[in-house]
Amino acid sequence: MGAGPSRRSSALNVKNAHLSSYKNDINASTAGAAGGLGTRCAAGSPMTSPDSALPPPPDTAPGALHAMQAQQQEPLWNAQMLERTEKLCRSGSFEIELPSGRLMMSAGLRELVGLQGEQTPEGGLNALSWVSPDERAYVAVIWRSATPDEPFEFEHRLVCTDGRRLVVLHRGVVHEVPGKSGRLRGVGMLQDITAQREAEQRLQQAMNHNEVTGLPNRAALLDHLDAAAHAARWSAGCFSVLALEVPRIAEVKASMGFGAGDTLSMALASRLAAACGPGEWVAHLGEGEFALMLEHAARPDPASLRARAEALCLQMDAPVRLGATDVFPSSRVGIARFPDDADEPAVLLERAQTARMGTNAAAPLGFFEPESSAQVVRALQLEAGLRRAVEDPEAGGQLQLLYQPQVDLSDGRIRGVEALLRWHDPVLGDVPPAEFLPVAERAGLSGAIGEFVMRRACAQAAAWQRAGLPRVRVCVNLSSAQLQRPDLAAHVQGILRATGADPSGLGLELTEGLAIADMSHASAVLRALRAQGIEIALDDFGTGYSSLGALRSLPLDLVKVDRSFVQDVTSAAHDVSVTRAIITMAHGLQLRVLAEGVETESQLSLLGANTCDLIQGRWFSPPVSADEVARMLREGRRLPERFVTRVRRGHTVLLVDDEENILSALKRLLRRDGYHILTASSAAEGLQRLAETEVDVIVSDQRMPGMSGVEFLRRAKELYPHTVRMVLSGYTELQSIIDAVNEGAIYRFLTKPWDDQHLRAHVAEAVRHKDMVDENRRLARQVETANADLAAVNARLAQSAAQQREHADLMALIAGSLRDVLDELPAAVIGIDPEGLVAFVNRKAEHSWPEAASLLGQSAATLPCMGFTEMGEGVCHASAGGHEHVVRVRPLRHGGLEGGRLVMLTPLGEETL
Repeated sequence: MGAGPSRRSSALNVKNAHLSSYKNDINASTAGAAGGLGTRCAAGSPMTSPDSALPPPPDTAPGALHAMQAQQQEPLWNAQMLERTEKLCRSGSFEIELPSGRLMMSAGLRELVGLQGEQTPEGGLNALSWVSPDERAYVAVIWRSATPDEPFEFEHRLVCTDGRRLVVLHRGVVHEVPGKSGRLRGVGMLQDITAQREAEQRLQQAMNHNEVTGLPNRAALLDHLDAAAHAARWSAGCFSVLALEVPRIAEVKASMGFGAGDTLSMALASRLAAACGPGEWVAHLGEGEFALMLEHAARPDPASLRARAEALCLQMDAPVRLGATDVFPSSRVGIARFPDDADEPAVLLERAQTARMGTNAAAPLGFFEPESSAQVVRALQLEAGLRRAVEDPEAGGQLQLLYQPQVDLSDGRIRGVEALLRWHDPVLGDVPPAEFLPVAERAGLSGAIGEFVMRRACAQAAAWQRAGLPRVRVCVNLSSAQLQRPDLAAHVQGILRATGADPSGLGLELTEGLAIADMSHASAVLRALRAQGIEIALDDFGTGYSSLGALRSLPLDLVKVDRSFVQDVTSAAHDVSVTRAIITMAHGLQLRVLAEGVETESQLSLLGANTCDLIQGRWFSPPVSADEVARMLREGRRLPERFVTRVRRGHTVLLVDDEENILSALKRLLRRDGYHILTASSAAEGLQRLAETEVDVIVSDQRMPGMSGVEFLRRAKELYPHTVRMVLSGYTELQSIIDAVNEGAIYRFLTKPWDDQHLRAHVAEAVRHKDMVDENRRLARQVETANADLAAVNARLAQSAAQQREHADLMALIAGSLRDVLDELPAAVIGIDPEGLVAFVNRKAEHSWPEAASLLGQSAATLPCMGFTEMGEGVCHASAGGHEHVVRVRPLRHGGLEGGRLVMLTPLGEETL
């Protein structure tokens, strides 16, 4: 009995000894894993798997055994998770003792740095080989000055053993070691953030640089200007900003593609960067806009700044080779100066751009002026007001049409009017078209404005026609937005139908630039419009760059000579020559000519003498309201008779001589022949008479002060080539006179003193010569007009014939389809034409009566079903093929006329269709 408890106690002691020994092993293992960065992990020994745990002690209860295994596995699992986490995060950990600075590194940190095996850094915290040499003291100071239990973080560079440099985020915390006063222990972690920092740098690069050229962008420029402005305020310095624009880049992108546009941008950016000197900074603001900042030691002289900008433009505008084409950039530059024009970077750049907006091709460089800003504000106000007016053109009557008459010189009557848009803004007042039309073009409002003008003009033309007024053509200017519409012809036709206007009462005008921009499209659209009977006119002719080939390819009816060639034609011989050349060329192409801007009688007389067809200008009438045009038409207002070229007036002879007695004698001699006599005492006075009145024959003295008779007649030939010119002189300066005769300036040379009868005969001969020339010109014009009319009629006939052919083909197609339908009917069908002949037998009828097909073209009385053909509309019975049939007869009518009959036979007793 006594031995029993003793044995149990002994056994219990043995068991406790085993548990104590096993517990010590677990504690040792736990301490190695937890303090662990310097034992298992620091030594580089592999992590122990939970499956390789120590064997349990003997005689251990199952519950206690499971608890001991869990306690053993937890530190090993934690160490394994730490290693895997460091690999995933590209990080490493370490433990540091302070103040000694001794480090114990994790496997992840060794791998990040590139240390092999159990290699450890020597020298402690002050000599970490994996920290950049210039940052080692920085890292050591942060650790030694850290406050216990307060985490900290910072960034620095890390140098790997293979030479790679990384950027790491360094986090750490220190705490006091329990029981050891003054000793600190810290835990740190390094995470590789190199990729993140590189991505941030790339993002920063993209945010501050243009992606095509690589130059700094607007944001970077403003930052640089801000820094320069701060420095300039401290040092009383100054600098300038040049805003450059190359519109050709956008044009190249539109015509040759984005690749070509980017190539041109890069070439120009390279030129601009190469042109920069010390103290100059260049940026690419986007598309074709660049900027250049120039620093100055003192306030720059405007002349020197202009010279620098002009040199820059010259370098930028050199041709750039794109493929097989040389592209010539056309740059424009605006200049603003700090602090004279603005003292804020954004405002300074804006004012340089404002200065650039006031430049053009003729003056591509401009300095900022206060008026420039006012012009920009004015343009914005115009755009806002114009948008309101276009959105509701009827509100307040802001948009109105005036009409300027176009007068025919052959009879003096009003043949047409040009519709001219006027705008009255409630705030801005009357805005001239020259100011608001460019704004409308830039703002994309030209299409809507053109639509309003066309509808209003067509409605007004229809109103005049309904009022019974003489027929006039209303001419409307086409905008680029309208001409680009592929359905313009159909759209205009819809407007004409909606307003009730006649197509022949509408004229459309377009400029040379619009026509040449896309010749094939413009030609196709204009031909479709002209086929409707609409007149097509080429406006502002002579100011563009169209060629004769381009002019011939366009379907035109009228050429309008620009007012710049009409003004001052009495004094500018070259303008007269150009005008006459345009008129002659247009007549040779079977086109009529209208001269714009006629403001004086002399201009009108000269145009009439040069066979111009129509005129338009303030001399006859300024632009007026629709009611005023109606009044003119009712009253039959027309040109005075002396300007009407078709009216035959008496022959006019101009006598020019500086001797008054000679003029009186000649006037008395020639008056008896019924001539209208004009006299002039000098060549200048003679030119004035020619400008005022149409003259048939000129008789001039040779020797006159200021200008000789030959020089005067040469001048008269240039201005009025259809006059007959003669010299009457007592001096035989044969060479100059012979030269004038040979070149056609003089028709005949007469000598003083003269024989009265011979002189009268020579003048009468000159008059007859003039009549013959005039008659030939008249006949030639009639032939030209007839040819033009014939060509127009032929074009309309060809179009009508084509439409009829299309209609006939369509009807044939429909007829063929109906025949197919009748052939497939299950009932017998026979068609009889208006003459009573069999015209059609379907398949069922041929099957029922094979002989029916042979009756095509014969009288319907020969059909097997005798007797039914005499019936009108109705139903009857007839015998055919030995069977009784129900016969139905239906008359065919077309347009109220009898068109034959349709017969359907169905066997008696069967269901009919």
